[in-house]
Amino acid sequence: MSDSRVPNSSSGQGSGGRRRSWAELLAGRVKRQKYNPERAQKLKESAVHLLRSRQDLSALLLEVEGVQCKKLCLSNLIDCGSSEAHANHSSSFIGSALQDQASRLGVPVGILSATMVASGVGQICVAPVDPSHPVLLTVEQRKKLSSLLEIAQYLLAHNMFSRLSFCQELWKIQNSLLLEAVWHLHVQSIVSLQELLESHPDMRAVGAWLFRNLCCLCEQIEASCQHDDVARAMLSDFVQMFVLRGFQKNSDLRRTVEPEKVSQVAVDVLQRMLIFALEALAAGVQEESSTHKTLRCWFSVFSGHTLGSVISTDSQKRFFGQTLTQILTHSPVLKASDAVRMQREWSFARTHPLLTALYRRLFVMLSAEELVGHLQQVLETQEVNWQRVLSFVSALVVCVPEAQQLLKDWVAHLMAQAFESCQMDNMVTAFLVVRQAALEGPSAFQSYADWFKVHILHPPLVPSRYRSLLTDYISLAKTRLADLKVSIENMGLYEDLSSAGDIAEPHSQALQDVEKAIMVFEHTGKIPVTVMEASIFRRPYYMSHFLPALLTPRVLPKVPDSRVAFIESLKSADKIPLSLYSAYCQACTAAGAKPEDATLGVRADPSCAEEPLGQLTAALEELRASMTNPSQHDVISAQVAVISERLRDALGHSEDDISVEIAKIQLSIDAPRLEPREHTAVDLLLTSFCQNLMTASSVAPPERQGPWATLFVRTMCGRVLPAVLTRLCQLLCHQGPSLSAPHILGLGALAVHLGESRSVLPEVDVGPPAATVGLPVPELFKSLLTCRTRDSLLFCLKFCVAAISYSLCKFPSQSLGILCSCLSSGLIKKFQFLVLRLFPEARQPLSQEDTASLSWRPLYLPSADWHRAALSLWTHRTFQELLKGEDAQLTYQDWLHLELEIGPEADVLSDTERQDFQQWAIHERFLPEPSASGGCDGDLEAACTILVNTLLDFHQSSRSYGRSENSDLFFGGHRGNECIISRLQEMAADLELQQDPSASPGHSPSKGHFLYGIFHRRLQGLISGWGVAASLQRQRELLMYKRILLRLPSSVLCGSSFQAQQPITARCEQFFHLVNSEMLWWPSLEPVLLCQWRRRCQSPLPRELQRLQEGRQFASDFLSPDATPQAPNPAWLSAAALYFAIQQVGEENVRTQLKKLDCEREELLVFLFFFSLMGLLSSHLTPNSTLGPLKALEVCAAVLECLEKRKIPWLALFQLAESDTRLGCLLLRVAPDQHTRLLPFAFYSLLSNFHEDAAMREEAFLCVAVDMYLKLVQLFVAGDTSTVSPPAGRSLELKGQGDPVDLITKARLFLLQLIPRCPKKNFSHVTKLLADRADCDPEVSTALRSRQQAAPDTDLCQEPRLF
Repeated sequence: MSDSRVPNSSSGQGSGGRRRSWAELLAGRVKRQKYNPERAQKLKESAVHLLRSRQDLSALLLEVEGVQCKKLCLSNLIDCGSSEAHANHSSSFIGSALQDQASRLGVPVGILSATMVASGVGQICVAPVDPSHPVLLTVEQRKKLSSLLEIAQYLLAHNMFSRLSFCQELWKIQNSLLLEAVWHLHVQSIVSLQELLESHPDMRAVGAWLFRNLCCLCEQIEASCQHDDVARAMLSDFVQMFVLRGFQKNSDLRRTVEPEKVSQVAVDVLQRMLIFALEALAAGVQEESSTHKTLRCWFSVFSGHTLGSVISTDSQKRFFGQTLTQILTHSPVLKASDAVRMQREWSFARTHPLLTALYRRLFVMLSAEELVGHLQQVLETQEVNWQRVLSFVSALVVCVPEAQQLLKDWVAHLMAQAFESCQMDNMVTAFLVVRQAALEGPSAFQSYADWFKVHILHPPLVPSRYRSLLTDYISLAKTRLADLKVSIENMGLYEDLSSAGDIAEPHSQALQDVEKAIMVFEHTGKIPVTVMEASIFRRPYYMSHFLPALLTPRVLPKVPDSRVAFIESLKSADKIPLSLYSAYCQACTAAGAKPEDATLGVRADPSCAEEPLGQLTAALEELRASMTNPSQHDVISAQVAVISERLRDALGHSEDDISVEIAKIQLSIDAPRLEPREHTAVDLLLTSFCQNLMTASSVAPPERQGPWATLFVRTMCGRVLPAVLTRLCQLLCHQGPSLSAPHILGLGALAVHLGESRSVLPEVDVGPPAATVGLPVPELFKSLLTCRTRDSLLFCLKFCVAAISYSLCKFPSQSLGILCSCLSSGLIKKFQFLVLRLFPEARQPLSQEDTASLSWRPLYLPSADWHRAALSLWTHRTFQELLKGEDAQLTYQDWLHLELEIGPEADVLSDTERQDFQQWAIHERFLPEPSASGGCDGDLEAACTILVNTLLDFHQSSRSYGRSENSDLFFGGHRGNECIISRLQEMAADLELQQDPSASPGHSPSKGHFLYGIFHRRLQGLISGWGVAASLQRQRELLMYKRILLRLPSSVLCGSSFQAQQPITARCEQFFHLVNSEMLWWPSLEPVLLCQWRRRCQSPLPRELQRLQEGRQFASDFLSPDATPQAPNPAWLSAAALYFAIQQVGEENVRTQLKKLDCEREELLVFLFFFSLMGLLSSHLTPNSTLGPLKALEVCAAVLECLEKRKIPWLALFQLAESDTRLGCLLLRVAPDQHTRLLPFAFYSLLSNFHEDAAMREEAFLCVAVDMYLKLVQLFVAGDTSTVSPPAGRSLELKGQGDPVDLITKARLFLLQLIPRCPKKNFSHVTKLLADRADCDPEVSTALRSRQQAAPDTDLCQEPRLF
């Protein structure tokens, strides 16, 4: 108000220019107007509105009261250190002053007081805040707030304070409001948190605000902040309120609407926190990171101490139960088959400690029966996250012993249901639960094999019609037991199936069975029933194990004992074959004839008592002792043979295992794992190899060390090779920088000898992040050696130096071809890359004098100089000859790939050094190099093309994945690409100079920019299809195009200032075609284009940009209240601009704005409807888009209503074809193919908005509806509707919109109701529609054909019931 100026005629301003006050102006109006109660009420409402919209309350009061109001300045009242804030400004004085001012303003004093206090809170919160405590007040702020709240309490006590107005004013400053201030308002009873939440207009927004602040609060608590007691009290109070209001019984009937809103917010905040925690755990939260601290603090609230005694046990249990449900069901991405494969990784020991801590807190509140029952209910009614379900099972059997038997009973119930009702899902669930529980060992659950045996020997009673299913199950179970190396046929007669011990060997178990059977025979005098049953039903075990154990030869006693009597009884019952009995008798007779001391001279082999790994260690030590003379071939060969035997025993490999040929080795580079026995054995081998190499090198150079290394490595090339490669992956890929020099030298030599045996080794399938095709073993080392950080760069250099130097020293007289076969070409290329990158002196051309000799001796000495060794190898004559081979040449593309992997933040080079190196490599090394040698033949455009393609390939490859945690970084979250992009910018600028006619007439700019050719070729080469993978790959590719274009000079978009107008137009057309057909960037792109054009060119805007500007202006004018603009041509561009403008309109105002369309051209409405359909599909394809699905549907419905009202045909939009010069040719170019393919989904999303008469009036409606339905079914069958399916948790939010199954069901019902009521003339194209799609829905097809062949219409007079 104080800034406004009033004309002289109305204000009475004199010649002196004095501006009259607001009170004087109002007084003048009062004198001229008579009192009117209705006018007085309106004036009062206007005053309240003015008060609430005033930003500076102090200025307003000053303007009303004049200079005296300065005594009541709000900032002084809340400033504890001000001299004006003493007792002379008591609460009663302030209250009296506020009453006076309220009467002058004509507003209620409660509203004025609430506004004043809210403004004060806002001023306190926006004061300088400690950045480490973004939700807490400082000591000074806390004092000021305390003073202000004392005033508020006085006003509240004297009915001079409006809580509702105060809440509304607070939410206006939500973004600056500190959580501690809200808490103080709650605990000091100014306004409760419930009142605050009920007054907020947007429940989701306040939920998001509380979520963010709670995360910050939890992080500060774990950071041991200064005000830890306040922070913990805040967290406890908030959680108590959320649980109390969100999980109370629906018995409070005093309120109906407001508590429901509070409950909604409370549940929403708790769910947000839990989902945040679960997703962070799934992504792999780092120890002691900010997220880790937040989660640790939040999980601590799941305790009786935090929830306190104010919350009933029932509310706590409901909260804990809902939490458990959400844990088990959030993000159900894995199938049961995936769970079977991965569940070993989800054991209790391997589950994240934070998650197991949360489980254990749930176990405290919920009983074992409740936990198992809840798990059973969730598995029966919802899709689940198998990783969390199975990790929960592991935690349950480990931490809650009484739950173990409950789980067994539940699993038994599942199996009974599976057999009784043929419910295969129950059987799968039972298998997964038992397998997971068995992973925790015998102390927690019986073994998986034991569980199988129980169900085979004691099968459930099932109905006769399901006996075949049980038989199949038992057969499969026996097969699985065989896979587990447990034969049911070899199981003992008296084996305790409930025991948790290891399964006994058949021979040992048979001896126990014999002893027990003899004991039973002694007491009963009869053959035990179990033995008789085994002789009939378990004959393999009885004949192969039981009888041989019983008939062990011995010296028979003179008086027959129980064993003799038992054998005779079995013989009399024909349970012992005569041949076997005769052999037993002969053996016993022979045993009795031997002298008693005949065995005293036999010497036991002491090695039989040694542990297999100990034997292997001893054999390796003996080999190391032989390294003092490594050329002794016979001694070395014999000792290596002993090592091979000991190794087989240590790993438990049988002769059959040795004879099996390995076709391909599967190796996981990201998570290589070994069994403990394999890990120990392989470490012994690798350590021995490294030690032997160092010992042998101290005696002789590699070329005179004999064949020991070759023989040793051949020992590793059998069944142990997968374990060796896995361990090498662990060492090189994950622990490389920590390896010592002897380890590096030994492993480098090992790589050479593995290459020596290349022809007899299987390929290795490493999977991501390397190539998915099989690799020869030598090439594996290229994937294991990464160059991403300073440490990994230096380690890779050392390993390459060791391997290449050893090969050149070991085989000095061999041909270059043999050397190349022993070495990986990737190692040679990485060594070139590293030497050129790290040592500037290596970038100079070598002269004949520079070539040096190579010595192995300096490397194995303790003071190895890797810098000197690398340069010595670089200048070695043989190595330089090796680099002339085609496979060993470091090409421009190879260099780019390696350079892209390095992160600048962890680079060994500084920014300046990296820039110098990259510019040298491009302009001096690879640009002038011939293409046959991996260069660019001096062609700068070719160099740019290779760089762009390599950058895009790298971004699409799995090597760039896993680095996108920070979306602010460049490609894939990897800032290393920014440096290469800078080089591309420089080269693009140089290329423009070359294209200047005065500089290089050989380059014709009329061809258009080379980038668009790259983009076009790459888009054509992408995987065809519309599955999720292909769609994501295409979107990722297009995102890269956008980022590259925005990083390059503006001339790429609109031509160079050197060029004539013709080339500019051609290049613009290329750009517009790319944007139209693929990207739809217009809303954010137009300002950039205008800015770039005006900065570079003085000429008028191109016609395309003029049209964009005109369309945007039309859309802006159209949304103005009183404007009635005419849409410029072309109509489709105006429609697109209008559609983008409508997105900014509130959902409640969409239909109001679109009513203006009644005066627009029909063509504009049709195009607008098409763009609104594209927006509807985009809202489903991109869930985070600015336009939500519900609002997008509302826009479509509003435009459709306009079309129907004016009877404008619109069905042609769903039958677009390239041959249609009016619509199809244009619209198919401006819309992505994925969107046009999903038009059937959009069509039936509007089903409830179709006019009832349209189906009857439009002859083409039935054909279009049937065509859309059949295409929708085909999309669903092909899995293409999964891209528009709502994600888990959004179905309720979308009110059922977007579910393809529901949509197909409604569409089908619609057609079946529509078909009988349509005139027969509408069926003229039915035969063509059903020509090759009748099988999509036989019932709909039958209805169409029946109606087509029916008699003339007889029921058209009936009222159609379509909806």
